[in-house]
Amino acid sequence: DQWEVPAIDVAGAARPMEPYYTIMRLPGAPEPEFIQMLPFTPRRKDNLAAWMVARSDGDHYGRLLVFQFPKQKVVFGPRQIVARINQDQVISPQITLWNQQGSEVIQGTLLVIPIEESLLYVRPLYLRAAGGKIPELKRVIVAYQNQIAMENSLEEAIAKIYSALDEIIIEG
Repeated sequence: DQWEVPAIDVAGAARPMEPYYTIMRLPGAPEPEFIQMLPFTPRRKDNLAAWMVARSDGDHYGRLLVFQFPKQKVVFGPRQIVARINQDQVISPQITLWNQQGSEVIQGTLLVIPIEESLLYVRPLYLRAAGGKIPELKRVIVAYQNQIAMENSLEEAIAKIYSALDEIIIEG
Protein backbone atom coordinates (compact mmCIF):
# COMPACT_ATOMS: atom_id res chain seq x y z
CA ASP A 1 0.00 0.00 0.00
CA GLN A 2 1.15 3.51 -0.71
CA TRP A 3 0.81 6.07 2.07
CA GLU A 4 1.22 9.81 2.19
CA VAL A 5 1.43 12.52 4.79
CA PRO A 6 -2.09 13.94 5.21
CA ALA A 7 -2.71 17.48 4.09
CA ILE A 8 -4.95 19.69 6.20
CA ASP A 9 -6.29 23.18 5.61
CA VAL A 10 -4.20 25.86 7.28
CA ALA A 11 -5.27 29.45 6.64
CA GLY A 12 -7.24 28.41 3.56
CA ALA A 13 -4.46 26.34 1.94
CA ALA A 14 -3.86 22.58 2.09
CA ARG A 15 -0.48 21.88 3.70
CA PRO A 16 1.12 18.59 4.71
CA MET A 17 0.93 17.87 8.42
CA GLU A 18 4.16 18.40 10.28
CA PRO A 19 5.47 15.76 12.69
CA TYR A 20 5.19 16.80 16.31
CA TYR A 21 6.84 15.85 19.58
CA THR A 22 4.95 14.41 22.51
CA ILE A 23 5.40 12.17 25.52
CA MET A 24 3.31 9.03 25.46
CA ARG A 25 3.35 5.34 26.32
CA LEU A 26 3.59 3.39 23.09
CA PRO A 27 1.49 0.23 22.72
CA GLY A 28 3.25 -2.59 24.55
CA ALA A 29 5.80 -0.27 26.20
CA PRO A 30 6.04 -0.18 30.01
CA GLU A 31 6.78 3.56 30.38
CA PRO A 32 5.95 6.81 28.58
CA GLU A 33 8.68 8.19 26.36
CA PHE A 34 9.54 11.24 24.28
CA ILE A 35 8.64 10.65 20.61
CA GLN A 36 8.10 12.44 17.35
CA MET A 37 4.88 11.36 15.67
CA LEU A 38 3.25 11.67 12.24
CA PRO A 39 0.02 10.09 10.92
CA PHE A 40 -0.30 8.65 7.41
CA THR A 41 -3.24 8.18 5.06
CA PRO A 42 -3.59 5.85 2.09
CA ARG A 43 -2.48 7.60 -1.11
CA ARG A 44 -5.20 9.99 -2.36
CA LYS A 45 -7.56 9.08 0.49
CA ASP A 46 -8.49 10.89 3.69
CA ASN A 47 -8.93 8.05 6.19
CA LEU A 48 -6.08 7.15 8.52
CA ALA A 49 -3.90 4.15 7.60
CA ALA A 50 -1.11 4.33 10.18
CA TRP A 51 1.03 6.48 12.40
CA MET A 52 4.79 6.48 12.66
CA VAL A 53 6.95 7.42 15.61
CA ALA A 54 10.61 8.26 15.90
CA ARG A 55 11.71 7.29 19.38
CA SER A 56 13.82 9.89 21.16
CA ASP A 57 14.72 8.34 24.53
CA GLY A 58 17.75 6.39 25.72
CA ASP A 59 18.54 3.07 24.05
CA HIS A 60 15.64 3.50 21.60
CA TYR A 61 16.87 6.86 20.24
CA GLY A 62 16.36 7.10 16.47
CA ARG A 63 14.33 3.93 16.06
CA LEU A 64 11.20 4.16 13.91
CA LEU A 65 7.99 2.30 14.65
CA VAL A 66 4.87 2.08 12.50
CA PHE A 67 1.43 1.28 13.88
CA GLN A 68 -1.10 0.28 11.21
CA PHE A 69 -4.88 0.32 11.45
CA PRO A 70 -6.81 -2.69 10.14
CA LYS A 71 -7.79 -2.16 6.49
CA GLN A 72 -11.35 -3.31 7.14
CA LYS A 73 -11.88 -0.56 9.75
CA VAL A 74 -12.34 3.03 8.57
CA VAL A 75 -10.63 5.50 10.89
CA PHE A 76 -11.24 9.23 10.42
CA GLY A 77 -8.13 10.97 9.13
CA PRO A 78 -6.89 14.47 9.98
CA ARG A 79 -8.48 16.14 6.95
CA GLN A 80 -11.86 14.56 7.78
CA ILE A 81 -11.62 15.71 11.40
CA VAL A 82 -10.68 19.27 10.38
CA ALA A 83 -13.64 19.34 7.96
CA ARG A 84 -15.98 18.12 10.71
CA ILE A 85 -14.64 20.81 13.08
CA ASN A 86 -15.07 23.54 10.48
CA GLN A 87 -18.65 22.40 9.73
CA ASP A 88 -19.73 22.03 13.36
CA GLN A 89 -22.84 24.12 14.12
CA VAL A 90 -21.34 25.53 17.32
CA ILE A 91 -17.66 25.87 16.41
CA SER A 92 -17.91 27.35 12.90
CA PRO A 93 -20.03 30.42 13.81
CA GLN A 94 -17.82 31.11 16.83
CA ILE A 95 -14.65 31.08 14.69
CA THR A 96 -16.34 33.41 12.19
CA LEU A 97 -17.34 35.78 15.01
CA TRP A 98 -13.83 35.85 16.49
CA ASN A 99 -12.28 36.47 13.04
CA GLN A 100 -14.07 39.83 12.73
CA GLN A 101 -13.02 43.35 13.61
CA GLY A 102 -9.29 42.83 13.27
CA SER A 103 -8.98 39.76 15.47
CA GLU A 104 -7.45 36.62 14.01
CA VAL A 105 -8.23 33.00 14.93
CA ILE A 106 -5.21 30.73 14.69
CA GLN A 107 -5.94 27.03 14.60
CA GLY A 108 -3.05 25.26 16.30
CA THR A 109 -1.39 21.97 15.47
CA LEU A 110 -3.85 19.11 15.17
CA LEU A 111 -2.65 16.39 17.53
CA VAL A 112 -3.57 12.77 16.84
CA ILE A 113 -3.38 10.92 20.15
CA PRO A 114 -3.73 7.12 20.12
CA ILE A 115 -5.59 5.77 23.14
CA GLU A 116 -5.83 1.99 23.26
CA GLU A 117 -7.72 1.02 20.09
CA SER A 118 -8.99 4.49 19.16
CA LEU A 119 -7.84 8.06 18.53
CA LEU A 120 -8.37 11.36 20.25
CA TYR A 121 -7.87 14.48 18.12
CA VAL A 122 -6.95 17.72 19.89
CA ARG A 123 -6.68 21.17 18.30
CA PRO A 124 -6.08 24.40 20.22
CA LEU A 125 -7.63 27.66 19.02
CA TYR A 126 -5.74 30.87 19.59
CA LEU A 127 -6.99 34.43 19.22
CA ARG A 128 -4.66 37.28 18.31
CA ALA A 129 -5.99 40.81 18.75
CA ALA A 130 -5.52 43.40 16.02
CA GLY A 131 -1.98 44.70 16.30
CA GLY A 132 -1.13 42.07 18.90
CA LYS A 133 1.89 39.85 18.52
CA ILE A 134 1.19 37.12 21.04
CA PRO A 135 -1.85 34.91 20.48
CA GLU A 136 -3.94 33.83 23.48
CA LEU A 137 -5.26 30.30 23.91
CA LYS A 138 -9.02 30.77 23.56
CA ARG A 139 -10.48 27.25 23.28
CA VAL A 140 -9.50 23.60 22.90
CA ILE A 141 -11.32 21.35 20.45
CA VAL A 142 -11.44 17.61 21.05
CA ALA A 143 -12.81 15.03 18.62
CA TYR A 144 -13.34 11.40 19.54
CA GLN A 145 -15.24 8.98 17.30
CA ASN A 146 -18.38 10.93 16.27
CA GLN A 147 -18.19 13.48 19.09
CA ILE A 148 -16.70 16.99 18.92
CA ALA A 149 -16.41 19.44 21.81
CA MET A 150 -14.97 22.94 22.11
CA GLU A 151 -14.29 24.16 25.63
CA ASN A 152 -12.03 26.52 27.59
CA SER A 153 -9.54 23.78 28.49
CA LEU A 154 -8.49 20.30 27.45
CA GLU A 155 -9.92 18.85 30.65
CA GLU A 156 -13.34 20.46 30.03
CA ALA A 157 -13.43 19.31 26.39
CA ILE A 158 -12.55 15.72 27.31
CA ALA A 159 -15.16 15.74 30.09
CA LYS A 160 -17.79 16.94 27.61
CA ILE A 161 -16.85 14.22 25.10
CA TYR A 162 -17.06 11.50 27.71
CA SER A 163 -20.36 12.75 29.14
CA ALA A 164 -21.79 12.71 25.58
CA LEU A 165 -20.51 9.15 25.11
CA ASP A 166 -22.11 8.11 28.42
CA GLU A 167 -25.46 9.49 27.18
CA ILE A 168 -25.16 7.52 23.92
CA ILE A 169 -24.38 4.31 25.80
CA ILE A 170 -27.22 4.80 28.27
CA GLU A 171 -29.78 5.74 25.58
CA GLY A 172 -28.49 3.18 23.05
